[in-house]
Amino acid sequence: MCLAIPGRVDEIVDEGDLRIGRVNFGGIVKRVCLDYVPDIEVGEYAIVHVGFAISKLDAETAEKTLEVFRKMGMLEEELASEEEAFARAEGAPQSSCLDGSCKAGESASQQAGESAKVN
Repeated sequence: MCLAIPGRVDEIVDEGDLRIGRVNFGGIVKRVCLDYVPDIEVGEYAIVHVGFAISKLDAETAEKTLEVFRKMGMLEEELASEEEAFARAEGAPQSSCLDGSCKAGESASQQAGESAKVN
């Protein structure tokens, strides 16, 4: 899943032609491009999607949203590092059925064999 998540801008720096911010997502800090919200300032909140701040948000709404995401377990999942995401994926049940129509733990070829027996 790929959510837009609110975060507080803790620092703003210019890196070449880009405005980059250190954005705090309830304790998880990430680098974010701030070019789409040029008027944002340190201490304000932004909605961030795939590393880009896309709009400003008031602090109360941002904090409530972060708390809901945290309770749902979505905050850590969405903000995981690449290594953490791969490790989590390795531990998840795998399917060779790309469209998701296979039963859990069954490959597409196994399911096709059952369909042939039924027909």
